[in-house]
Amino acid sequence: MSGLSSVSHAVYQNVHHVEWCTKYRFAVFTQSELINACEASIRRAAERHGIVVLELSVMPEHVHGLVEIRPSMSVSRAEGLLKGASARALFEAFPRLRARYWGGHLWSAGRFSRSVGDIGIQVARNYVRYENDSRQQKLAAY
Repeated sequence: MSGLSSVSHAVYQNVHHVEWCTKYRFAVFTQSELINACEASIRRAAERHGIVVLELSVMPEHVHGLVEIRPSMSVSRAEGLLKGASARALFEAFPRLRARYWGGHLWSAGRFSRSVGDIGIQVARNYVRYENDSRQQKLAAY
């Protein structure tokens, strides 16, 4: 990433570290087939809505991402679009998920987001990439 993006009448850098969990924090993404499908569905939804995914990591019970969004879109809206589109795609591709999530909600209502302007994009990129590595320090330590 070169740093700044532009649209008509605006130059911006709007990068956020986002995270959301599966409902009840069930460890759903333990098979590579589900992990790959989840990542692909999130990337497709992001492309469809003009969200740039810089890093993405699917953990057994949550997803970490580093995304850049347009200034006209709120972070909450971006996360909602990614969560909704990925849940729908995963329920269609893996009907067995409906047995555990009979209410049709794969993701919990909660979410986390943080602007990465104060910590640097590379630090956030490394955190998302290596978060499951026990040697990796937590983001708050930086």
